[in-house]
Amino acid sequence: MEHKRITVNGLDLAYVEAGEGPLALMLHGFDTPRLYRYLMPALAEAGYHAVVPTMRGFAPSQVPPDGSMRLPDLIADVNGLHEALGGDSGAVLIGHDWGGFTTWGAATAAPERWSRVVVGDVPPLRFYDRHAADPDRIERYIHFYFFQMALADQIVAIDDFAYLDWLWDHWTGNVPGYDSAEDRKAMKEALGSPERLHLGLELYRQNFPAATFGTPQWEMAQVLNELPTQPTLYLHGTEDPVVDEETLADIVAVLPPGSDGAMIEGAGHFLLSEKPEEVNRRILAFLAR
Repeated sequence: MEHKRITVNGLDLAYVEAGEGPLALMLHGFDTPRLYRYLMPALAEAGYHAVVPTMRGFAPSQVPPDGSMRLPDLIADVNGLHEALGGDSGAVLIGHDWGGFTTWGAATAAPERWSRVVVGDVPPLRFYDRHAADPDRIERYIHFYFFQMALADQIVAIDDFAYLDWLWDHWTGNVPGYDSAEDRKAMKEALGSPERLHLGLELYRQNFPAATFGTPQWEMAQVLNELPTQPTLYLHGTEDPVVDEETLADIVAVLPPGSDGAMIEGAGHFLLSEKPEEVNRRILAFLAR
């Protein structure tokens, strides 16, 4: 595994890579690229050029000079990485959390770049309105609302980012043997300065702005209006309540032919680290079809 840097859209982005072959680009979210530590070598061994970049704003990638964490710019970064890394039409795109939102958008913005798509724990945006009025669902997403407050910049950083520890535990499933300490540590290091933490919170502020969120003017809904035309695999942990078996079936039904989906038993929102063997097996089998 090699640590490298590359300039895309005027930004200096850090990434790690392994293997040779078609590009397999893996995108993290409001967490850490470290979640891909199991999948990356498996893809390299399977004959892919496996690449995990660090999102703009997260250390050690560059802070965007204009402060933009808007989804259209994240999508442009990803399709720019495909170009800069020599990807072709056989490349595959894999995303989780905010990387999942970005994957949905990048796959539709440039379908000629990506042959297959894999998304974990972030369903197509059109499915988020299910049970949206359920108080338990609202409470589960309390950080979406809390992060809108300017005061969150100070509160989240208190006591060695204790809120991030709580948030991680809040979204982790019941998986014996999974110790999240190093994953949480990596997340804190990526957001360790006030400037970088602010940008991490801006993911929510800029893409879920209070003034337009849920209205026809909401930019994110416009960007994610279409679904990929490529075969897509959707994976979701059973302990992450956003999607259940019924919703999973409906998601797969609206995806293109050759798509598939699965619930990962016992996993929460961080299934790449919580259930790596099963997740790797399902992804590799899907890509080999």
